[in-house]
Amino acid sequence: MLPSWEPLWPYRAVLAVDARNFSALDSRGMQQVNADILPLLSEALSASNVSAQWQLRVFGQHAGDSYVAGMDPEVLPALVGCFPDALRQALGRRRADSPASTPLQLRVSIHVGPLPHTGLGVPMVHTHRLLDDDALRTLLNRANPEITNTAVIISQRVYEDVFESGCINGDVLPDQFMRHLVKVKKFQQPAYVHIPGFDWRLADPDIFEPLDSTDAATEQPATPPGASPQPASTAPGTVSFSHTGEHGIQAYNHFGGGRGQ
Repeated sequence: MLPSWEPLWPYRAVLAVDARNFSALDSRGMQQVNADILPLLSEALSASNVSAQWQLRVFGQHAGDSYVAGMDPEVLPALVGCFPDALRQALGRRRADSPASTPLQLRVSIHVGPLPHTGLGVPMVHTHRLLDDDALRTLLNRANPEITNTAVIISQRVYEDVFESGCINGDVLPDQFMRHLVKVKKFQQPAYVHIPGFDWRLADPDIFEPLDSTDAATEQPATPPGASPQPASTAPGTVSFSHTGEHGIQAYNHFGGGRGQ
């Protein structure tokens, strides 16, 4: 008797967005953001040359201040490389068209994995864990909303699939993504944070500390000879990123220490 098995669900590229500070808006403002999110996504995805695939999206879900949908994973290079800046520009045009309105800032997460047509499954949960990461919230809290309106986080699987494939993805480079260990509830996985147009090496250079290697199991850096050890803890509210170069993690970057966010 042959063993039984069932086929793996189709791989989906999962795109999720969420509006910052939605609860601080009045009712009219909430209604406006709710009405704007889907057209903004459609505009940015059209500018990224994936409008045809977007029309075929599956398990699209609108939850007031957020939206999530699945697409064919072939669009991942466009979602990672072209979409973030296209969304930034779309949000900028929205602000210019309505200067009296509160500028809209969006958090974006991108993941990939096998999901049924319902969208219910572990990859969907992980997509939302990435979206709920304190790093994105802290970055947008610190940012000028009229300048920085988009913060993107992608899973390590997406990062590897896109950049190790060598597929053209616009003009975005791997170094424009900052490695970060996401910890939300029981979820703990490395991911990569991207602010469109931002060079992470310009961020607080005085706190960069050169490192040779890292212990992947603990995410704690190994201290090279002659270098100061990485502090065991940081101030409450601090968000830490590691910068990845050709020799592994090159520097740590801390945001928000000692500041109320």
